[in-house]
Amino acid sequence: MLIRLLPPRALAAAGLGALLLALPACNEKTLLNPVPRTSLQGSLLFNTPDRVLGQVNGMYAGLKNGSFYGGRYLMLSDIRGEEFINRLQNVFTGYDAWNHTINSGSNDALTTWSTAYATINSANLVVDGLAANPTVVPAATAAQYTGEAKLVRALSYFALVTLYGQPYVKDSGASLAVPLRLAGEISTANNDMARSTVAAVYVQILKDLNDAEATLPLTYATGLLNTTRAHRNTAIALKTRVYLNMGRYADVVTEAKKIVSAAAPFRAPSGVAHQLQANINTIFSTDYTTTESILSMPMTTLDNVSGQSSLGYEYTFNQEYNLNPTGILGNATWRAADLRRTMLRTAGTTVYLTKYRTANPYLDYVPVVRYAEVLLNYAEALARQPSPDLATATALLTAVRQRSDATYAFPAAAVGTAGALTSTIWVERRIELLGEGFRSNDLLRNLLPIPAKGTAPAISPSQPEYIFPIPNAEISSNKLL
Repeated sequence: MLIRLLPPRALAAAGLGALLLALPACNEKTLLNPVPRTSLQGSLLFNTPDRVLGQVNGMYAGLKNGSFYGGRYLMLSDIRGEEFINRLQNVFTGYDAWNHTINSGSNDALTTWSTAYATINSANLVVDGLAANPTVVPAATAAQYTGEAKLVRALSYFALVTLYGQPYVKDSGASLAVPLRLAGEISTANNDMARSTVAAVYVQILKDLNDAEATLPLTYATGLLNTTRAHRNTAIALKTRVYLNMGRYADVVTEAKKIVSAAAPFRAPSGVAHQLQANINTIFSTDYTTTESILSMPMTTLDNVSGQSSLGYEYTFNQEYNLNPTGILGNATWRAADLRRTMLRTAGTTVYLTKYRTANPYLDYVPVVRYAEVLLNYAEALARQPSPDLATATALLTAVRQRSDATYAFPAAAVGTAGALTSTIWVERRIELLGEGFRSNDLLRNLLPIPAKGTAPAISPSQPEYIFPIPNAEISSNKLL
């Protein structure tokens, strides 16, 4: 795909341009005999430790792109569900995704796809470049960087397979999903590639995460790095998400036990000491780098997601979407005393989400993985495994609820059976993870219809609108689709 290849070429051109500017004006031989593009990646972009680190930082920048985990991908994943009502009918802020009229020519179908593959290509180039230049950085550093690249690749493919592929549980992954590109590209020579099955994509995601777990550091020196760079517990946490999506509940439990203690107060026993913060507002306003934030996209005054891709713009300041009064907002178990309701703002009878509350420039870190999600993943898996552990699942669920509503007690009927407890956990996910990009995927992974909201119709699992279409740009440039 042509668009997918633009960022790597741009990186190569930038690297070459910087080097040419540093050459003496009289060095005509070098200027007239430039390094071939095919050798540029290995010979120049991976020939010093600083340049290697620059490539690693570049793939994180791709992940943070406003069209990806820095904003828009999470927004699209939420607004397809029933929690938000579109106010301005603006296709540039997801209106066609909200009302399920998105098609192969739509901007969001293209930008999410192309940004994901650009990020994957950056990660592939890091893996390939480190393997081709094994002595530039110490072996341990190379192993760490490779682990980071594989985690970035896994997270990117998870976005693609859940947005453009049928749910794994529909047919055990037999449906076709997306092309599985695992080699770095700096030309269009390998554009043509057939789609892999959903199952094959998940196999690769899990392989990458297992490889990453084995080579990533346990911790970094600062809370900032522990929050914004992948470490061992990041890989484990993501595996709980992936296995939950596949309906492999025993595997969710196995992974969760690595980073969740046996009893409350729940805490990761090794590596970064992940735990819930006492007040949920802390992680969305005063400290973005606590141990609850397992992976976040950082924002600074010089490096942030601006305008219509920013979650703060969409939900808080331009008010493109308000909360649906018949969605989770109206759930009676979400009481007025719950601290999570302090992240809402009411104007007349209309309620807006204000989790992302910093005005332009939008400097709120964007959460990708939080410990609260891990606890809820674990709880759901315990409730849905063949021999449910209702007591532990309820304890995990209660830890999340009582962090924000200390006196709330779940009725026995809500947690007394596996089915009831699972439904209660789903409600808690809708409250706790509201606006963080989970809702539509939670519906799809359970083969539930997407409910109607406002003027948008309900979408059943059998309808083509249940997933995103492959963009026209990919179809025209990839003859094997």
